[in-house]
Amino acid sequence: LGPVEQWSGLFCKLNMFFLLMFMIYFPVPVSGFSLQSCTVSINTAVCVKKRLTAIPKDVPPTVTGFDLSVNRLTRIQQSDFPPLPLLLFMDLNRNKISEIDPGAFRTLTSLRRLNLNNNKVIKLGERVFDGLNNLTVLRINYNQIKVLSSTSFQSLTKLEVLDISHNKLQKSADLELILHHMPQLQELVLRGNSLKAFNSWEITNRSLALHILDLTLNPLKDFKVTSDIFQNLTRLKLGNPKGNEQTIWDVKNHTFLSRVSNLDISGLIMTLDDMKSLLEAVTSSLTSLRMNSMKLNHSQLINMSCSLPTMFILQFQFNKLKNKIDSYFFKSCVHLTELDLANNYIEHIPENAFMTLKDLKVLILSNNKLSSVPNATRTLQNLIELDLSSNNIGSVTCMDFSNNVKLKELALKNNSIQTLSDCVFKNLLQLQVLRLQSNQLIQLNKAFEKNLPNLKRLYLNGNKLKKISAKEFAGLRSLQNLTLHQNQIKDLVEDSFVGLTNLTDINLQTNCLTMKALKTGAFNALINLRSLDLTSNHIKFEPLSHPPFSNLSRLERLFFMGQHLNGNQHLSINSLQGLNNLLYFNARKNHLTNLDNDTFTYTPKLEYLDIGSNDLKTLSSQLFAPIKNLKNLYIHRTALHSLDFFIEANLTKLEFLEGRHNQYSVITEKVIKSLPSLLFVDFTYISFSCDCDNVWFINWTRANKQTQVNDAYNYSCNYPDNFKGKKLLDFDITSCLPDKGFIHFASTTGVILFFLVISFTYHFMRSHLYYAYHLIWAWLFDSRYKNKQASHRYDAFISYNSNDEPWVIEQLLPRLEGEQGWRLCLHHRDFEPGRSIIDNITDAIYSSRKTICVISQRYLRSEWCSREVQTASFRLFDEQEDVLILIFLEDIPTYMLSPYHRMRKLLKKQTYLNWSRAADQPDVFWENLRKALQTGNKPDGEKLLLTVIETQ
Repeated sequence: LGPVEQWSGLFCKLNMFFLLMFMIYFPVPVSGFSLQSCTVSINTAVCVKKRLTAIPKDVPPTVTGFDLSVNRLTRIQQSDFPPLPLLLFMDLNRNKISEIDPGAFRTLTSLRRLNLNNNKVIKLGERVFDGLNNLTVLRINYNQIKVLSSTSFQSLTKLEVLDISHNKLQKSADLELILHHMPQLQELVLRGNSLKAFNSWEITNRSLALHILDLTLNPLKDFKVTSDIFQNLTRLKLGNPKGNEQTIWDVKNHTFLSRVSNLDISGLIMTLDDMKSLLEAVTSSLTSLRMNSMKLNHSQLINMSCSLPTMFILQFQFNKLKNKIDSYFFKSCVHLTELDLANNYIEHIPENAFMTLKDLKVLILSNNKLSSVPNATRTLQNLIELDLSSNNIGSVTCMDFSNNVKLKELALKNNSIQTLSDCVFKNLLQLQVLRLQSNQLIQLNKAFEKNLPNLKRLYLNGNKLKKISAKEFAGLRSLQNLTLHQNQIKDLVEDSFVGLTNLTDINLQTNCLTMKALKTGAFNALINLRSLDLTSNHIKFEPLSHPPFSNLSRLERLFFMGQHLNGNQHLSINSLQGLNNLLYFNARKNHLTNLDNDTFTYTPKLEYLDIGSNDLKTLSSQLFAPIKNLKNLYIHRTALHSLDFFIEANLTKLEFLEGRHNQYSVITEKVIKSLPSLLFVDFTYISFSCDCDNVWFINWTRANKQTQVNDAYNYSCNYPDNFKGKKLLDFDITSCLPDKGFIHFASTTGVILFFLVISFTYHFMRSHLYYAYHLIWAWLFDSRYKNKQASHRYDAFISYNSNDEPWVIEQLLPRLEGEQGWRLCLHHRDFEPGRSIIDNITDAIYSSRKTICVISQRYLRSEWCSREVQTASFRLFDEQEDVLILIFLEDIPTYMLSPYHRMRKLLKKQTYLNWSRAADQPDVFWENLRKALQTGNKPDGEKLLLTVIETQ
């Protein structure tokens, strides 16, 4: 490249520099991870209860779920949804949507489930679901849909579940518009519409893939099937408990419903003959039958249904049986394994009412008026599950369950039982679940001291227990879950939980426990405990010689919120001693004013910590030193004035930070950068200072792609006074930048001066610059060969311009090679093909004893010739070797030599010959050239000096 090209490259670099400067001072807006109206949780955009009237546009394109329920959306338009290529689920439940434009969901091509329940849609227009080719579940119940268009469901070819219940569809012909485009539909729910007839010929003549059809709560007058369209139907729901219309049953062939195994005819009104026909249609396949709120004779219905040989499960709720059950009521139900008689106002059941139910395994008698456990249940020796919840049972006796030896689940919750006896459960050796919550129990009376060896879950919450006596649960060696919350327990003793070596979860919240109860060492027996809830008690921690949890080495979750204490509290240093595997600790709302730096020394695996709603005011970074695995931290309402403790806390794994309702007003860069794994942060209700101290936080909130800043667009300013009530993200950060006017003036002035200097320098000194350019080039290449001792392959390298080539070939070459026998190096003859010109020139000069420069005016104007002479001159001046011979083919004016200072130095102290003056004595010229070639390379050798002609 020549000088002009070099300067051109420099100008390109300068242009790039100023472009970068422009980008720094005028940054391009970047979409951040703080959403205006939503949060992202488990890859789902949650925008619930935000009073939205338009669909947010700033939802990340990577979300798989989008929850817009409970808002004020009224219309869905084509442009509403941004491209969300990974979205699988969308919830638009409980809005006010009355209109959906064609193709409104077209950008949601991956959507699998869509919920449009509880809106105000009246009509599903043409192509309303276009683009939803992958949708499998559509729920659009509780709208006002009256009209369906022929292409409404055209794109839903993969739909498997459609729930369009509680609308205003009136004609069975509407179903044809639904089913025509849905070859894979398996579940169709049409309950609560206005369908008066179901005529199969109006729907389709082909076999459907339907497995479930729900037509309940429709005023059906006719149910007519004329062809075998339900070959895959297994569950059919008919009937209208709230209606008075009689339904005509007309199924032409009993085999049309021969695969239905689950039938619900609750509230269905029809003649007894039609009822028989209905049951005959499913006689070979029916296994489960629901007949709730029936208006026909109950005994006849039971006899007809129980005569079906394959029917094992019967639900007979809301039939107001009260005292209608007699000894013969279930005499035909010999095959039943499950019987549900809940919600029937039953007050009494005869002792032999269930005598024929030898195979019964599940009996549900909840929500009735029973005052005691019916003696009839004692005959059910194969019973596995018995539910007597929500009755008026005041006590249980030792005989009530004595024969139910196979019982695995017993529910007595929500009764009025006050006491238990030690024999009441003695024969229930296989019982695994016992529900006694919400009774009036005052004491347990050793009911669990020796019995129930296989019980795994025991629910005693919501009673009036005041004390857990010694060995109260000693017989429950298999128990895993024990709920004792919402009692009045105040006292524990050392052996209260002896025997519960397999217990993993115990709930003791909302009792009256104090530190005195914990001092007893009652928890020491719970060696396998994983979760302990002591919320809402009266426990005041104080230094103890024997910490209450020292034996709970496997505990993972400890809930200690909301102790009902007055005044400031302090969590003692050894409160958590022994909890080496604790992962979760919640100490919210305890009036704590201080946490010792060694508080968490004993919990090195802690991942979740909630110390919110306390009066801490300050936290030390050393507090978090032992819990480097912390992932979730709640410090809301702690009156903190600063978050600087994070800087040295080394919480590199923290992902979730909830710091709302505090006193700090500035979030610094150091704080945020000390939490490199942070994914979610909540600073809601912080009184932010809207000044330059928060500029970094504002920029970070807008631009970061990793951490979601919850509800950041609603963060408000509290300082200074003129910004009060304004939004933090509306603060003009440009006011905090240096004075742009001065910067622009200074930079512009500097650029102008820079270009002026360059222009003047180039104008007045371009020749010197040109020379300096070649000088530098020669020095660079000379340095590569300076220390090499390569052997000389040539006597001389001939440097000449191509225009002088005839003189070299016709005069120089014959004399020096032909007559005198010198070996010369020539461009066209000896340069190595394929190698760069620069490398060839350099190698040629350093491989030759001498360099002969054939100088003419054209030679001095040649870039390559200039490089050759400069490289050779470096060997002369820098290596102190006499290697250069100059031959002038013509007289050279001084002004052409002036830019080449080394050239002038060469003429003053180096051998040179003038061909233009040798016309009279050419032999002398060639002899002098021979002598110059014969001389050595030492600088003090013989010189042949001539005078340069000074011409202008």
